Amino acid sequence: MADWLTAALSSLAPDPGVLVLAVALDLAVGDPVYAWHPVRIIGHTLAWMENALRRAGLDGYAGGVLLGVGLATVFLLVTGSLLVLAGLVAPVAERLVHLFIVYSLLALGDLFHHVWRIESAVQRGDLVAARTAVSALVGRDTDRLDGAACRRAAVESLSENLTDGFVSAVLWYVVLGLPGLVLFKVVSTMDSMVGYKTPRYLRFGWCGARLDDVMNYVPARLTWVLIAVVAGVFPNYSGRKAWAVGLSQHALLLGPNSGWSEAATAGALERRLVGPVWRDGVLVTDLWIGDPADAPLGTRGDVIRAVALAMVVGLVTTAAGYAYLATR
Repeated sequence: MADWLTAALSSLAPDPGVLVLAVALDLAVGDPVYAWHPVRIIGHTLAWMENALRRAGLDGYAGGVLLGVGLATVFLLVTGSLLVLAGLVAPVAERLVHLFIVYSLLALGDLFHHVWRIESAVQRGDLVAARTAVSALVGRDTDRLDGAACRRAAVESLSENLTDGFVSAVLWYVVLGLPGLVLFKVVSTMDSMVGYKTPRYLRFGWCGARLDDVMNYVPARLTWVLIAVVAGVFPNYSGRKAWAVGLSQHALLLGPNSGWSEAATAGALERRLVGPVWRDGVLVTDLWIGDPADAPLGTRGDVIRAVALAMVVGLVTTAAGYAYLATR
């Protein structure tokens, strides 16, 4: 029993080689869309559990907590079981399953794919396709967006999701191995599916939303620092503005975490982001993020620089994670 437990814990531990291979696969292949994708399975399980809890009358805070506990328990057990079973077949099978799980739960390549889909549509003058692609990333009216506004929405989504789609995932994998990564993805899925401040989810979704805030707290600030450092090293960026704008304007955006990387990106690119945002025909904000002296982001070159910045930050994050794990 002790040997089995030791083997199981060892299979769940973070692996520097697996991390590098998973990131390389994510960037080279992207995130294939298929019915049995791990994140889709988490989402379907969440929906089933939510319906069961609501039928039992647990549609408040307690139900939300039980949802989190249930999802975490199920998917941690499934992850451990898959690795143990694979290990019984062959050590290489266990390693491949480990690699597949890490690769499936990273989203940097997918972010780039969405950004380029928007940029390609704007570049060829197809605003309908660009607006449709934007609507898959952000919850705002898209019928008013011109090409520049579509590009801003793409870069805003890229910069915001750089934290919770990649840096947070890598950090939790490095710190707690597969259990940390799986738990983070469970929490992230809860936040995206039930973490809304609506009458239906205000109490039920509270647990997922707050856990998501906690798990992204350090990574969000780490991403701000990384953006500032990278922008300070490479030409055509401003490390000074990335640091200053991130520090002074992060709180202007909703949530305790999302504003750090978005504001830092605006500063690094020396371009203003956001601008007028309409939702259900109502102007909800006309806030601009960035140095007031800078021009609004709106060109293809701006998008290319934003993608390059996110790419380097992602690679630096991976290299730091590898170095930490390799020297432990």
